[in-house]
Amino acid sequence: MVPVGTGRRGPERFNPTMTPPSGSPQTDLEHPRGPVPGDRIARDAAPAAKVEPRWPAALTIAAVFFLVLALPERVRLVPHWLTILSLVVLLVPMAAVTIAPASSVWPRIERAVTLVVVAITTVLIVNGLKVLLFAMIYHPKNISALSLLSSAVAVWVLNVLVFSLLYWQLDRGGPSARATAGSDGSDWLFPQMSSPERAPAGWRPAFPDYLFLGFTAATAFSPTDTLPLTVRAKMLMMFQASISLVSIVMVGARAINVLGA
Repeated sequence: MVPVGTGRRGPERFNPTMTPPSGSPQTDLEHPRGPVPGDRIARDAAPAAKVEPRWPAALTIAAVFFLVLALPERVRLVPHWLTILSLVVLLVPMAAVTIAPASSVWPRIERAVTLVVVAITTVLIVNGLKVLLFAMIYHPKNISALSLLSSAVAVWVLNVLVFSLLYWQLDRGGPSARATAGSDGSDWLFPQMSSPERAPAGWRPAFPDYLFLGFTAATAFSPTDTLPLTVRAKMLMMFQASISLVSIVMVGARAINVLGA
């Protein structure tokens, strides 16, 4: 007597290569080998994030180096050739990020070079303020009131542009990191983040937003519509406001008084 379900060939064994009968869906649990790798990759694939345009930042960097070259010799700490070389070194990774957006190396190089150049330019700004204060207090005869006023305005504009670049690269790891990450770990709270229903879909801060942040911090001496969330953001905005206060309120006002006299 043959057992039911076995047949003459003996008990049937499960064959992993057997194709399920038509009409019965094959799921990950039913298939002994698990899901097909290609299917999982297709399900997990996401569209690449759009690269933030670099031309606003590139124009700002060009303006920064133009102002540095226009500063008087007593204020500028570096020679002309080093300033031009720094401009080229800074613009090359920005162009590479635009040309090869899928690369993960160029954004890190761009961020590192930008932060180094920003640190050097900040030292130059502080040195310029020191020279201007010396001229304001001791009235050297070789410095006119017009030169004092123009230098104070140049230092103030440099202050706005340089700190805008710093905020742009500092917040949430820089523009490339913001393109793929969420809003966690933000250094600043923009209005669009607190009211997402009023912002375009997929909005994230770009360089013009940080330029406006740097401008308002240098003119209002305090946060306006964008609030600092971290200690480093507060300290940087306080430092920028202090530079702006010294360059415009003290040096600029003194130069205007001398011109009036």
